[in-house]
Amino acid sequence: MQFEKPIKVAQLAEMISAKLLGNELNLATGINEIHKVTPGDITFVDHPKYYEKCLHSAATIILINQEMEVPEGKTLLFCNDPFSAYVNLVKHFRPFERSTQSISESAVIGEGTIIQPQVFIGNHVQIGKNCLIHPNVTIYDHSIIGDHVIIQAGTVIGGDAFYFKKRSSPVEFYDKLESCGRVRIEDNVEIGSGCTIDKGVSGETVIGRGSKLDNQIHVGHGTVIGKNCLIAAQVGIAGKTKIGDNVIIWGQVGVNKDLVIGDNAIVLGQSGVTKTIKGNQTYFGTPAKESRAKLKEMALIQYLPELVELLKKK
Repeated sequence: MQFEKPIKVAQLAEMISAKLLGNELNLATGINEIHKVTPGDITFVDHPKYYEKCLHSAATIILINQEMEVPEGKTLLFCNDPFSAYVNLVKHFRPFERSTQSISESAVIGEGTIIQPQVFIGNHVQIGKNCLIHPNVTIYDHSIIGDHVIIQAGTVIGGDAFYFKKRSSPVEFYDKLESCGRVRIEDNVEIGSGCTIDKGVSGETVIGRGSKLDNQIHVGHGTVIGKNCLIAAQVGIAGKTKIGDNVIIWGQVGVNKDLVIGDNAIVLGQSGVTKTIKGNQTYFGTPAKESRAKLKEMALIQYLPELVELLKKK
């Protein structure tokens, strides 16, 4: 998320009761997760495992729970609970806006676009030209939809990211990381019925130009789907996944988080993609492997009981 105007680091420190270390003249221009930061961004880190990665990232301002040497040019905001401080900043700069009508007055809808009955369009939504939005579609705040987009009935665009931190005191519970990102759907996309596309935690979830999604598909927060992809029914894609251009994913495939599917890859139905896979190949199985190798492996498994019996006799 980018701010409307730069914020002084001293102001941020005061807002979250943090100790300011390092450059006191920096200005914050946005807030972001560590894997998406750019210069001017605020991010947070609360585990020693990730201190070095965060300190040497592009982020300019870092919320951190340990005082340490400050990298040149950066600002550290020391506080006991960087996670909660980050959430407080999100709530301040992108507070929840209550809706009072089905289509917000702040929404911008392009010429020729048809909005069917019972559609909800939130605050600051942008919808392009010649789109068709079918009944009972929900489009959350700040979503961006291009031209010639079709969204079938019952789909939800821009729900919160599924992102929680486990706490143990005073009792065990999951603490919610508030989302301040959005969904961006490019031109000539079609999304089927009953799909759910979550917004990014701080950046964008993207459906690339010309891609087509079938019914009952879930796309997790911060996922980027490339151009001209085909995704069949009941596919589940976890957060922060990058899917290349011209990828085909057939029905009931599960895709793990934080991985890449290369351009022109094909994933056959009911497969499980557990790690990054290269483009220009067809995959099958769980974990997904090159399809011919996987099918040979499955064919050989049927002879395993006979092999075991032979070994017992020796």
